[in-house]
Amino acid sequence: MKFAKWIITGYERNAAVALNRCGINPLVAVFLASRGYRTYESACAILENDLSLLIDPFLMRDMDKAVTRIRRAIQSRERVAIYGDYDVDGMTASCLLATYFRAQGIEFEIYIPERTEEGYGVNTAALDTLKSRGVSLVITVDSGITAVEESKYAREIGLDLIITDHHECKPVLPDAVAIINPKRRDCPYPNKGLSGVGVAFKLVCALERHKPIDTLFDQYGDFVAMGTIADVMPVLGENRILIRRGLAALNRKRRPGLRSLIKESCIDRREITVAIIGFILAPRLNAAGRMGRTSLTIDLLLTDDDNEATALTQELCSLNMERKQVESAIFEEAQAHLMKNLPKGPIVLAGRGWFQGVMGIVAARITEQFLFPSVVISIDEEGVGRGSCRSFSGFRIYSALEKCSDLLVNFGGHEMAAGITILEENIDAFRERLNKLYHEEIKIPPVPTLLVDFEVIKPELLSLENVTALERTEPYGNGLVPPFLCMRDVLLSSVVPVGGGRHTKLRVTKSGRTFDCIAFNWTVEDLGAKEGDRVDIAFEPQVNEFRSWRNVQLNILDIRPYSE
Repeated sequence: MKFAKWIITGYERNAAVALNRCGINPLVAVFLASRGYRTYESACAILENDLSLLIDPFLMRDMDKAVTRIRRAIQSRERVAIYGDYDVDGMTASCLLATYFRAQGIEFEIYIPERTEEGYGVNTAALDTLKSRGVSLVITVDSGITAVEESKYAREIGLDLIITDHHECKPVLPDAVAIINPKRRDCPYPNKGLSGVGVAFKLVCALERHKPIDTLFDQYGDFVAMGTIADVMPVLGENRILIRRGLAALNRKRRPGLRSLIKESCIDRREITVAIIGFILAPRLNAAGRMGRTSLTIDLLLTDDDNEATALTQELCSLNMERKQVESAIFEEAQAHLMKNLPKGPIVLAGRGWFQGVMGIVAARITEQFLFPSVVISIDEEGVGRGSCRSFSGFRIYSALEKCSDLLVNFGGHEMAAGITILEENIDAFRERLNKLYHEEIKIPPVPTLLVDFEVIKPELLSLENVTALERTEPYGNGLVPPFLCMRDVLLSSVVPVGGGRHTKLRVTKSGRTFDCIAFNWTVEDLGAKEGDRVDIAFEPQVNEFRSWRNVQLNILDIRPYSE
């Protein structure tokens, strides 16, 4: 992407010097100061991996009620159902509780609604099915917070319901034995950014409070890390510990299913990172839910058999290829329609026959290209549309949906991503109102803007030692993106197409120092620059490893001609 403008934040020099004097690496100190971490104490919240940052699970409203009811179910050998969701967060949360109940030796089953037939969340037909199978306790994960009518029905048919969720709450909560959600208005738990699997992990921590926390991370940490990363939850505070400890558990000992998927993805000899989960593993695991085969991922994550893991992995990767084809066809159709009449506000697209499972990823791609919130809706034969919403530029999509609730059958989610059910006849009115709400809230049309932390004046700051030290500030993600830096007036000394021309490898020189650069998904023509040009570059500094050789590589974010 070519950005219309760069905003260089800069940093307070005195703050960076003070952090450096406290023993923090100079590049790390400057980066943290540019992000507003100006004291040693605040910097430690990013750098430290201290278990003391974990919060007591019993601060969560209703946690005591949930623990009491689950312990009774275990003691009485009741049959329990885990009612999950079909994304990675929901599936890892389901597998986490399944692993716990398997260790307790009681009967349980995982129920995840079929995406195209049942849609998101709890439904009464599913509750009837579970009741007929002898289930007496249903525990939701990553869903259930809007199941007001369904919770009443559960009570009527004699099912106890415990809801664990992390989505936005409506004014009226379900009637359940316990509702564990940090976003409850009456919940004092300070971390409102837990994922669905994070909430499930907290429940198990409460149930197993006598066990060392390191043991619990060994048992469940991989699920927690994967779900938290895949759901793009904030990587701040407690979540940093959940991700770091979870990744450590995943890299220390891998379940057969994950080991097989990692090998099939050609990354079996690399340390699993946030980026690998977010861009390689999560899309493959999500493919099963998107294509209506959620059980495939569940079975893969829970299997103890290497041969079964291999077969399931091959089936999942084949399904992911099919998902890509379906997604691309719908995106290209939507893109062609929008290019004829460029949008000036939120995009609401609907199509009959569009595969519902890929609506979210198509909406994300449309938002990324056109820089407006988008809603992509699949309409069934009965005229009922189910869609996914993605926001942009700070527009609060969930709040907007609340103001459109009279036009919707149902909705739920977060301020940046949500899902809706809507009748076909209401789509035009919904589009009109959503645009009105958007223009009332967003007064200045957004332009592609790159936020740069600071300009590197002295290139020696980007030494291998310093760039390696930046690893202490990981994980990056929502709430703490990687360091985005820039250098002005560098000489472009080499431009070479790689990857069949899809990417470009560069070499730049400034003040006698030369750096290798890579511009992913930029062709030579996209750069708009040639060898010998003086340019400004924006980049993310990284350490590149190849055959035991390590060097600094700049991942190019943008490039523009230098002007004095």
